[in-house]
Amino acid sequence: MEPQCKRQKTAELEDAFPWQVVPVLSERELRHVVLMPVYAAPVLDKKEASRLVKEVSAIYPLGDYPHLKRVRACGSVDSSHPLEMILCLASGKQEQDALQTLLELFPDGQLDLYGLGEPFLTQVPVYPPVTRLQYEEAASHWPVSFHENKRISQAMSGCLFTPSEKASMQSHMKLAIQAAQRGARQGMKPVGAVVVDPATGRVLAEGHDCRDGFNPLLHAAMVCIDLVACGQGGGAYSFQDYPGCTFLPSANNLDQSPSLANGLPYICTGYDMYLTREPCAMCAMALVHSRIERVFYGVPSPHGALGTKHHMHCRKDLNHRYEVFRGILEDQCRNLEHFSGLNNP
Repeated sequence: MEPQCKRQKTAELEDAFPWQVVPVLSERELRHVVLMPVYAAPVLDKKEASRLVKEVSAIYPLGDYPHLKRVRACGSVDSSHPLEMILCLASGKQEQDALQTLLELFPDGQLDLYGLGEPFLTQVPVYPPVTRLQYEEAASHWPVSFHENKRISQAMSGCLFTPSEKASMQSHMKLAIQAAQRGARQGMKPVGAVVVDPATGRVLAEGHDCRDGFNPLLHAAMVCIDLVACGQGGGAYSFQDYPGCTFLPSANNLDQSPSLANGLPYICTGYDMYLTREPCAMCAMALVHSRIERVFYGVPSPHGALGTKHHMHCRKDLNHRYEVFRGILEDQCRNLEHFSGLNNP
């Protein structure tokens, strides 16, 4: 009965949320496993393994590749030797010379290679795995260390958010869709955005694309960032001609620009933004500077900077990074591309 109940619960959730929250990961987390050649050798006598690892590692440490384990067990029970050990890299002439030097040390008595078999070439992973999928692929070639990020694993498996959280996400994306429709009725591009304080669930700003109005820089994300600043007593623009662009004044609102000194957060610190469409590079950088916490967008954009063309949200050379997820109400957001508000009341 229990498996049947689980299946029924899963089906109910799929009916309630016929969309998936997909994490937009960094290029490092998305890349396929890259291999490089190394020289390895069979360990014929298991009792000699510890000594051999210590002596070979002293001469040729794997300092640039700390994720590689020096020794692996032979998977086949029919193998003539129990273990295999990495000797040195084999990607160039220098490494080939290294093997020769290593072998030449044996006759001189500087290195006792007793217990090792004939060296052979094999492939090992160049980079440490950062996701479980990468780990499983890498470990199929050679054993590696893996420090799992549980949050990434949960996100990739679709288990990061609870049904209650998904219900809130759906509600907020619906507001962004409605904002996009209001903008389209004023002749703007049908792109909407909403900023939410996840700690309280309060919607702080709703806006739509205004680039076809008085300023070509006012994409939906830029509009909402400025609206949040307006709610904190700042802001650079007036949206009185766009009733679909609104903000909720802060309870601590003062007649001065927002700053840490007056008790207000720095613009979007700790906030979430919901966008019907993946933002461009300009908006992605504005989200960096506004200190947004998370971004959820409905559909990718051909020039999107959060997964399609670039991964601006996770660049290590920037002083702020934020999480990005896509897919909420994806079909409805995609339908906005064909929405025309000119014939709608």
